[in-house]
Amino acid sequence: MNDETRKLIEADKKYLWHPFTQMSGWVESDPVVVDSGDGFYLIDTKGKRYIDGVSSLWCNIHGHRVAAIDDAIRDQLDRIGHSTLLGLGQTRSIELAERLVEIVPPGLEKVFYSDSGATSVEIAIKMAYQYCQNSGQKERKKFIALSDSYHGDTIGSVSVGGMEIFHGIFGSLLFETYYVDSPFPYRFDGDEDACLARSLSQIDALLKERGGEIAAIVVEPLVQGAAGIIVHPKGFLKGVRELADKYDVLLIVDEVATGFGRTGKMLACEHEQVSPDLMCLAKGITGGYLPLAATLATQEIFDAFLGGIAEHKTFYHGHTYTGNALGCAAAIASLDLFEGNKIIASLDEKSELISKHFAKIKELPFIGDVRQCGLMCGIEIVRDKAGKESFPHEATVGAKICTAMRGKGAMMRPLSDVIVVMPPVAMGIELLDELLGIVSETLKNDLPKIVKGL
Repeated sequence: MNDETRKLIEADKKYLWHPFTQMSGWVESDPVVVDSGDGFYLIDTKGKRYIDGVSSLWCNIHGHRVAAIDDAIRDQLDRIGHSTLLGLGQTRSIELAERLVEIVPPGLEKVFYSDSGATSVEIAIKMAYQYCQNSGQKERKKFIALSDSYHGDTIGSVSVGGMEIFHGIFGSLLFETYYVDSPFPYRFDGDEDACLARSLSQIDALLKERGGEIAAIVVEPLVQGAAGIIVHPKGFLKGVRELADKYDVLLIVDEVATGFGRTGKMLACEHEQVSPDLMCLAKGITGGYLPLAATLATQEIFDAFLGGIAEHKTFYHGHTYTGNALGCAAAIASLDLFEGNKIIASLDEKSELISKHFAKIKELPFIGDVRQCGLMCGIEIVRDKAGKESFPHEATVGAKICTAMRGKGAMMRPLSDVIVVMPPVAMGIELLDELLGIVSETLKNDLPKIVKGL
């Protein structure tokens, strides 16, 4: 270890509190310190290169140090870094809003900016609630969400989240939400059609009984990311939209993780031709460069907030860096790259390559399930393939496997014992094949050693 790395690690352990990190283990570890990036590689302070196998937490799209995005940010710095949107316009935020409305499903016409996925969901929740209050539907104060859902870490987004390990301790801080079972075929005792029917029938029954109380249904479309890459049966999202229409409740679609090519289309909603009432975007919106998020709403929702000062219909919400000019400039450059490089058209070939690797991985010992929707992929490790029994949580099998992959040059991060494979969508086919080769080889040769005796 060189002196620079040693000093940085010492300072890290002295001063930093890392997100979603078991800090007692961190201080005993020999962590990687990323110093730079090059294309689809991360480079640490020792000069070692790693393929960015999880897109720097699911947000990187085009790679690192991409000239077009770098230049857009530099050019914007020559104009202005930031100005408030509270009562003022700003060039780049206006231009990006128009571009976003062009790519989202029809009906979403208004853009409200924020800084992260969690804040975009928080805004959608508050918009849905206040829309009901402003439009005279005073009893509609509650929400429906899926079990094991994850929508962020603010109090509102946690209130519609369903992950006990993350959210349980904060129970007394949260507002009440009605939950239905996620359509998770691997953990359902029956076929996929029956799994789909159960979840939709639960929503239908809940709306039939309590529809007058419900402001909105909140879902991650097609894939529940943090729950372990749960891929919903085909038709679930469309079915939820139909039920929302039937009972006249709003549909909030959280595309924070699924948006910008992850599922094989620009947005996951496109797969089932669904137009939500509110849509949340973040992560890949700037290509993975800068924090920016957007909540998009229909004209009908927007109109419910119009009125005189005495009517108190204004949406009193906003952040200091809402619509930051640098973030908006990066996002516009990213959208230009999507168009110019025909990225969406390239995704079928990449998805097929992943499917071929996954077909072989599924046959390996201790692999319970492989799940894929475009380039959002998960490999679930189990103790018993037939019984689907998981390893004890404290065994940290997933983390140990990802550490082994890191040693072979792939930077990965698990969700418990689900190995997430989520490369930048613009990654070339040869490098993607190399990444999948590292994943396959590690699961074949290292996993049996890691779980021996457990």
